[in-house]
Amino acid sequence: MGVRKNQRDLTATERRNFVNAVLALKRNGRYDEFVRTHNSFILSDSDNGVRVGHRSPSFLPWHRQFLLDFERALQAIDPSVNLPYWNWTVDRDTTSSIWGADFMGGNGRSSDGRVTTGPFAFSGGNWTVNVRTDSRNYLRRALGANGQPLPTAAQLQSVLAITTYDAAPWNSTSATGFRNNVEGWRGPNLHNKVHVWVGGDMTAGTSPNDPVFWLHHCHIDKIWSDWQAAHPSSSYLPTGGTANVIDLNDTMAPWNTVRPADMLDHKAWYTYA
Repeated sequence: MGVRKNQRDLTATERRNFVNAVLALKRNGRYDEFVRTHNSFILSDSDNGVRVGHRSPSFLPWHRQFLLDFERALQAIDPSVNLPYWNWTVDRDTTSSIWGADFMGGNGRSSDGRVTTGPFAFSGGNWTVNVRTDSRNYLRRALGANGQPLPTAAQLQSVLAITTYDAAPWNSTSATGFRNNVEGWRGPNLHNKVHVWVGGDMTAGTSPNDPVFWLHHCHIDKIWSDWQAAHPSSSYLPTGGTANVIDLNDTMAPWNTVRPADMLDHKAWYTYA
C-alpha cells in the first residue's frame, strides 16, 4: 500500500523518481493513452445524455480509478513512485515549489504559452504533445492569466461541510451536493477553477497533457477522502434506477467491471499523508 504525499513534502529523490517515471511512460506511448481516454469522456459526457467521467455523480469514483490506473503504470516503471497531490489552497502562486525546474516546470511564455523550463518543456526533447486539439505540439500554461484566483482554504472548508453527496438532476446544474461543488459547476468552483487558473493545455479535454493534471486530481481525490471521513453516514448517490447516470452499482466505462461501490474505500491501495 502506497502513501500519497503533498508535493511540497517530497524529497528531492522522490521528485526525481516521479518525473523520471512520467517521462518513461511518455516514451513508451502509454501516457498518451491516458490523454486519449480522458478527452474521449470529456467529449461524450453531457448534461442531457449519458455522463460517466464528468458532470455526474461518478466524477469522483471515475477519476479515482483513472488515477489508480496511472499510478500503477508509473509503479510498473518504478515501484517506489506514488502520486503526489497539489494543495492549491496553500501553494497558490507562480513561484510555488510545484513550478520548480526540477518538477513541473514553470509558466508559459507570454507570446504563445509555451513552457520553456523543467522536464516537460518542448525544447528538452522529452515532451511532445501528440494528442492535441490544434497544431501546437508543445506544453502550454498561462498561470493565473485569467485573473481568477485559486480556491481558498475557506472555500474548501465550506464544500467539505456539505452533508449530501449529490442531488438531482445529477449533472452540472445540480444546485446542491458535495460532488457538484467539488467538480466546479456550483459554489466555490473548486476543480474547474484550478484547470482554468493553470490555463493552456489544462483548459481542454486533453488536459492530462500537462502532468500537473495528476497532482490536481490527486488533491481532488484527497478532498473526497476527507469528506468521506467527515461524513461517514453520507454515501454515494444515486443508488439505482437513474437514467443516463452511473448509479452506485452500475459499471463505469471504459473498465466495465468497476462500479462506484468498488471505489468508495481507497485504503486497500493507498492512503494520504
